[in-house]
Amino acid sequence: MTYATDRLHEEIAYVAYHFHWSLEDILDLEHFDRRRYAGEIASLVTRAAAAEG
Repeated sequence: MTYATDRLHEEIAYVAYHFHWSLEDILDLEHFDRRRYAGEIASLVTRAAAAEG
C-alpha cells in the first residue's frame, strides 16, 4: 500500500508548523505515529479555537 504524496506533505507541514520539528525528525516517525501527532494537533487546535470563542 502506498500513501498519497499530497497527504504526506500535508501531514509534514502540519506537524512542522505546530511543533516546529525538522523535516528529518518528522520523516523519521512511523506512519502511524505521524498520523497520531497530526490528529492530536488537530484536537488541540479545535479546543483552542472553541475556548476563544
